Amino acid sequence: LAIWVGICTAGAARCRNFRAYGFVLAGYTAAMVGLPALAHPEGAFMAAVWRVLEISLGILCSTLISAAILPQSASAAMRNALYQRFGVFALFVTDGLRGRSQREAFEAGNVRFIAEAVGLEGLRSVTVFEDPHMRRRNGRLSRLNSEFMGITTRFNAVHQLLERLRSSAADQVVAAIKPGLQDLAELLDGFSGRALTSADAGRLVTVLSVYKEGLPARVRSLRATFQQSNPSDAEQLDFHTAYELLYRFVDDLHGYAQTHASLADHSHERERWDEPFTPQTNWMAAAASGIRAAFILVVLGSYWVATAWPSGATMTLIAAATVGLSAATPNPKRMAFQMACGTLLGALIGFVEMFFIFPWIDGFPLLCVMLAPVIVLGSFLTSRPQYVGVGLGLLIFFSTGSVPDNLTVYNPYTFINDYIAMVLGMLVCAAAGAIILPPNSRWLWRRLEQDLRGQVVYAISGKLKGLASSFESRTRDLVHQAYGFAAGQPQVQRGLLRWMFVVLEVGHAIIELRKEQAILPVHPAYAESQPWRQSIRVMGRALVRLFLQPNSSNLERALIAVDHAISRVQSTDEPFAPHFDTSALRRVKSYLHFIRTSLLDPQSPLAAFANSQPQGLEHAS
Repeated sequence: LAIWVGICTAGAARCRNFRAYGFVLAGYTAAMVGLPALAHPEGAFMAAVWRVLEISLGILCSTLISAAILPQSASAAMRNALYQRFGVFALFVTDGLRGRSQREAFEAGNVRFIAEAVGLEGLRSVTVFEDPHMRRRNGRLSRLNSEFMGITTRFNAVHQLLERLRSSAADQVVAAIKPGLQDLAELLDGFSGRALTSADAGRLVTVLSVYKEGLPARVRSLRATFQQSNPSDAEQLDFHTAYELLYRFVDDLHGYAQTHASLADHSHERERWDEPFTPQTNWMAAAASGIRAAFILVVLGSYWVATAWPSGATMTLIAAATVGLSAATPNPKRMAFQMACGTLLGALIGFVEMFFIFPWIDGFPLLCVMLAPVIVLGSFLTSRPQYVGVGLGLLIFFSTGSVPDNLTVYNPYTFINDYIAMVLGMLVCAAAGAIILPPNSRWLWRRLEQDLRGQVVYAISGKLKGLASSFESRTRDLVHQAYGFAAGQPQVQRGLLRWMFVVLEVGHAIIELRKEQAILPVHPAYAESQPWRQSIRVMGRALVRLFLQPNSSNLERALIAVDHAISRVQSTDEPFAPHFDTSALRRVKSYLHFIRTSLLDPQSPLAAFANSQPQGLEHAS
């Protein structure tokens, strides 16, 4: 039983969505059926049958009531979240383009968008079962979430480059870039701070199409004006990189608007989408939850057998339920303790109702009237994030211990013993969560940080098909987990966010480099044996070493490798005009330069390893 509950708890910790409760049910249902069957094995089958019937009836009743009385559907919540999200993002973008965004607001905005991306994926998986209207749009909803993650990464890249230019006093470059940024900011002003309906999305598609078509000519005009001031090679590279990133951002934003507008149609070509959200859970965190659960069951079961306590089975059963319910939370210790408090409250209320109220009432309606206030209180507490554990404990374990059976037995001795067993089982779970591999401790932050850095390795070595979407979702899911585990530790959370920015910047640039190389035309200048392509492969190996083991020497090697790749690209002639929309090498050079500026960003965690800037080509950092 301990092994089975441990496996189910590990599954709940790994899923972290509505599927997690399936693992919880599988775990404590086995305990609920198996423990009483130890004394009466002949009743095991009927106990299992009754358990299935009870759960099915409870789900059916709660579904009917939820649909009939003040219904709140997941599909309505998802539509509202989708509509509101873009208005917040548009305001976030316009502030960043105009240089009004503060570092704290920028980080807080990214945390919000990460939580929304992960949360909307969970909502999407629920609405598929709930609403046929949303089921027909499932592919577009998945695509929309993936594209939103893409545009946030694109804008982060633009924002980070602009901030680095502003902080390095590159006023001439910033002034040359500003007109194009101002045009986009004015375009998005009409959509910022308000809900984006399908009709609004159609208008956004139209205005972005016009802006996107005119952007190459606008860039050439601005570059001609910029070159009249005799900028250095480094300043020109900054100019080209900024507009390459801006063009890619506008292109992705245009695609997002098209997908959003397509939600108005029952069928649409953008429904075809085979790049699902890819969650990334650290296997050690899930295994730790399973080990903790198995240990608790072994300890409590041994105590029950050794003492022959009549309520020992109840203690073991409730511990199995508690450890499963708390496994998917960032802080299982806090959740288990709150559930113990809710159970204690349920015991006090239940004692009064069981022995002073139930004997005086008659019939099912009066029983419902007496139970309703407790259920209302528990539901209210569950709706408050800071008291969700108290509400769960009150609802679940008041119903377990205080709701009368079909043949009611008024036995204060058994009642008190059973509730003592319940509270003790939960307190043991809370203590185990604080002592046995606690998930909110330094060891797990470090593991998740390593996994986060490992996403750069995934961007370099992963299969290119669907790589961008998978990279985006895996990175955000890791940050979302780590940010929750580090609650109350602002320094740790800030460090994780800083790693996220550099991982997204470098990883996304690498994926773009790989895509550019995958679609190169057949020409000697683009051959695999060309020095510039060999130097990019060398740079990839240097970046793998850096992100697997960040230190000063690996950072220096990576910067030298990037410098060498840029010099090889600059010395290569190609048969096309040197414009960013026609020249593959210009785009490659822009991405390489962006990788270099990311590695040298003074706000990056890699800045701690930058003892001195390596000698090499002149580049603006």
